[in-house]
Amino acid sequence: MPAKSDLPQGTLDLLILKVVALGPVHGYAIAQRLQQVSRDVVQVPQGSLYPALHRLENRGLLAADWKETETGREAKFYRLTRKGRAQLETEAASWQRLTKAVGLILRLSQGGAK
Repeated sequence: MPAKSDLPQGTLDLLILKVVALGPVHGYAIAQRLQQVSRDVVQVPQGSLYPALHRLENRGLLAADWKETETGREAKFYRLTRKGRAQLETEAASWQRLTKAVGLILRLSQGGAK
């Protein structure tokens, strides 16, 4: 079983935006999707998830409506706004550049760059 991983600052917002971009979803389902897709490496506690959702909603990146879930309970379903989609594209591109750069650094050999 993979070890749980602490997310670098700001990464949770990006991951939430990506999951919500796939379609309207409630908070618990966001946490489940992140855990499932990451093969249990990303596990977001409620104490981190819900403040992040509120923050993203307050910034205008997410909008939300109360709806009934599959189990018949009421839950807040989040959807990406136009501003949120633009933010997702910007942050995803930035993350790709950073991970590429980190990968280059990690591939350095003991004696210098390959």
